[in-house]
Amino acid sequence: MTANQSYHGLLNPESDSQRTLYPYVTGTSVVALKYKDGILMAADTGGSYGSTLRYKSVERMKTIGKHSLLGASGEISDFQEILRYLDELILYDNLWDDGNSLGPKEVHNYLTRVMYNRRNKFNPLWNTLVLGGVKNGQKYLGMVTMIGVNFEDNHVATGFGNHLARPILRDEWHENLSFEEGVKLLEKCMRVLLYRDRSAINKLQIAKITEEGVTISPPYALKTSWELSAFKNPTAGAEGSW
Repeated sequence: MTANQSYHGLLNPESDSQRTLYPYVTGTSVVALKYKDGILMAADTGGSYGSTLRYKSVERMKTIGKHSLLGASGEISDFQEILRYLDELILYDNLWDDGNSLGPKEVHNYLTRVMYNRRNKFNPLWNTLVLGGVKNGQKYLGMVTMIGVNFEDNHVATGFGNHLARPILRDEWHENLSFEEGVKLLEKCMRVLLYRDRSAINKLQIAKITEEGVTISPPYALKTSWELSAFKNPTAGAEGSW
């Protein structure tokens, strides 16, 4: 490095900064739905280092302000950076001390702008985010991808859940789900993902948010069966079958 290059680096520290060019420690699917009284969200606690399930106690659902709940798939360190942004946003909002607070729709809109802005800088945050909440009796559920694609729906899922859990939710979801029915439906989705997603683990959390606030369950395991009969092998009994 020449003296000129060294001096230029001191004046422009970002010229030598490193970007997240590839996700290293990642979390898999998040599944969420509206139920009668609010929002339910589920995610397992696995953190994969490449294809290795390296970490078993990574919590990927966090409370944001008074009215919102955030879940994330993708790069764990980028999720931590997003949480730092949101801490600053909530602090700035509280400093106004005007009796109002940011609702889930406002937080979701903020996240869509952050993700799209970073994508336009070719420095994306490698996450897909699910944002749910309740404010003034209104339930809100939306998601945003790492390139800023976003939408609202009655149920959402990220990662493999978008392919494997959404069909189940389309068939079985209805707007008057009780809390118990909602939990049962989420557990069914998470069980399907556990059987079919190599990055999923049998240790999950379910969170709910209502007008009263947020409750995130301690991690617990689903009851599963790996017997061949559980998968209803269509070739059972055929020559060479397993």
